[in-house]
Amino acid sequence: MRVASDMDYTVVFAALETVCEDNISIICGPSDLPYGNVAERLVTCIRQIQEHGRALKPVVSSFTAVYHHYDFDAQTPGNGYRTLVKVLQACLLHIIQKGRYIVSNYNSAFFRAEHNASEMEAYCSALCQLRALLHLAQQLINDNECGQLYSLQDRDLSRRFVQEYSSMHKACFYGRCLGFQFSPTLRPFLQTVVISMVSYGETYGKQQSGLGTAALSLLTSGKYVMDPELRGAEFERITQNLDMQFWKSFWNLTESGLIAGFSRIASCPVQVNYTLTLPPETLSLPLASDPRLTATVSPPIAHWGPGPVHMRLISHELREGQDSEELLSYSRADPPPISVSHLPWVQKQPRSPWLLIHFHGGGFVAQTSRSHENYLRSWSKELNVPILSVDYSLSPEAPFPRALEECFYAYCWALNNCHLLGSTAERVCLAGDSAGGNLCVTVSMKAISSGIRVPEGIMAAYPATLLTTDASPSRLLTLIDPLLPLGVLTKCLNAYAGADCETVQPAVGNSSLSSLGRDTAVLLSDLTQGASNWIQSFLDPMRTSGGTRSLSSAQRRYQSTDTHETPTHASTPNGGDHVDYPDGFEPMRSQCLAFVRPTPSPIIRNPFVSPLLAPNNLLRGLPPVHIVASALDALLDDSVMFAKKLRDMGQPVSLTVVEDLPHGFLSLSQLAKETEVASEICVEQMRKIFQQENPTPAFSKRPMLEDTHQSMSPSG
Repeated sequence: MRVASDMDYTVVFAALETVCEDNISIICGPSDLPYGNVAERLVTCIRQIQEHGRALKPVVSSFTAVYHHYDFDAQTPGNGYRTLVKVLQACLLHIIQKGRYIVSNYNSAFFRAEHNASEMEAYCSALCQLRALLHLAQQLINDNECGQLYSLQDRDLSRRFVQEYSSMHKACFYGRCLGFQFSPTLRPFLQTVVISMVSYGETYGKQQSGLGTAALSLLTSGKYVMDPELRGAEFERITQNLDMQFWKSFWNLTESGLIAGFSRIASCPVQVNYTLTLPPETLSLPLASDPRLTATVSPPIAHWGPGPVHMRLISHELREGQDSEELLSYSRADPPPISVSHLPWVQKQPRSPWLLIHFHGGGFVAQTSRSHENYLRSWSKELNVPILSVDYSLSPEAPFPRALEECFYAYCWALNNCHLLGSTAERVCLAGDSAGGNLCVTVSMKAISSGIRVPEGIMAAYPATLLTTDASPSRLLTLIDPLLPLGVLTKCLNAYAGADCETVQPAVGNSSLSSLGRDTAVLLSDLTQGASNWIQSFLDPMRTSGGTRSLSSAQRRYQSTDTHETPTHASTPNGGDHVDYPDGFEPMRSQCLAFVRPTPSPIIRNPFVSPLLAPNNLLRGLPPVHIVASALDALLDDSVMFAKKLRDMGQPVSLTVVEDLPHGFLSLSQLAKETEVASEICVEQMRKIFQQENPTPAFSKRPMLEDTHQSMSPSG
């Protein structure tokens, strides 16, 4: 359900109160239908919702009075405090909608009492936990300076935030309430991701190929489709104490030849799609201050010495240089790709004056350009530009600074060899999402410190600019976000910082996940085993992947209600600290405690790791930075605070905030109209970089997207 950013909260709370009274009245009134215990559950649940609503109204009022002070500017409403209120309103609107349905249909012979009671109980649990998050946000707003979204100096507050994540119940956000805060068109996708992950977790670690594991997971997913409570509990268990190799393995399924093949069929065709490998050779580039002098750029050396850098060249049209023997000599394909220039209907185009260099996201630990190829193909067509995407080495095998070194080296090589890429590189733009957005900024910082040419601009989508576990209001969303839980985020940060270092020389060759040459008989064996497990899950619904007997839906519901009324005060890994909640209130606690270890490494505060912490002298001289963030992203405050920092320095920066989309929306650009429009906004920001006449562009037009906000601050 979409929630307008400026919706009057008093109207929502008034509607909630009315719906609760109407529900209690009709459920407690005379009825010919024997609902019995279900009616009692509904009344108990409605009364709890009513109590939460009355307690939350003054809290929301206090936020709405001040949260505009935390925006980038008046034209760009967006920060974590606004987001928490928006998420709460989305939850309340779902409750109001369900409550009105119950009032209208309670006495109908076709009313599904059990189903509707379960739905209302799930949203009651979610409302309870959101109330706790808003209380934590109140502590943030009280302890931080006005306009400051991060508690960078308050280690105790950040530690309490991590402790609360470790012990709070989160399964309700992954079951019936999954994705309630996002655009409705994305919820089927989120459900597919969660079901796929818990099913994959059931088969992970067995001696099978990636394709066999995926097939087995598909066949064991039925029980998670039919039982939302089981799905939520299992997803919470997996993400509470995440195995990094499992996470990498799951997301790298998008790298498999089968999935990538389907993606290519659905995406825009291109005439050039080469995978390239650069040998580790020293480069010389002219100094930006005096082109008669040169700077030497060494190949990447961190952790295992000089090594190659892998890249992908994508171009919608074949251009001069892209079919040269010199470029094809860098090809990773065996045999080398056949140039389309031999085809009679292909006309070779002149070199483009533009060049787009792309760094992919994936938390520094997963994916390659192959996973992001879908939108890169569209970008190449829409911008009519060749794109060089860098497949940097991933953590924890290659922690900082290996990825930065490889991306910087690829950038320098592209400047020297743009003629091979189909470009004259008169204008160069860096683009990246999430971790890739971080690398766009830090590569530019490294170019400044090295004295070489900086790009003409940066387009960073939902970038990670602070790689610490410091608390902020938007990061409270990691307690409810299915795509970016705090346990996952912390593992990625620790891996990149080297806290979970497993540094090894990367193996040469394709992953087993992308290998489709598995023997047919073995694959059939995998499918047979998967089918057997799937059938068994229906014959014996008490059987779970861990070998323990699961609670029935009714037992889980009773336990959930009991926990809600009499909260479990579970011990936490950081036992001494605690959060003081209002009298009579305590959030629901998880039976599966998480162990979240904020990295002790000082590397996370290195300015080339966390550019938000960089001193001004390292950021001064950055090209125009165009940030596209999502209001529902846990990293929203990273974008807002970094944009503010650059603006206050007099650096050219713009911030655009789109609504109703999750972190990683670029990879979902074909799934919904909203994600497609958000991707188009990114394209327009890059187009402005390429077409700008001055170093500092001026924005006079806002993007045509409902509930999307943008502002530009030129250098002073």
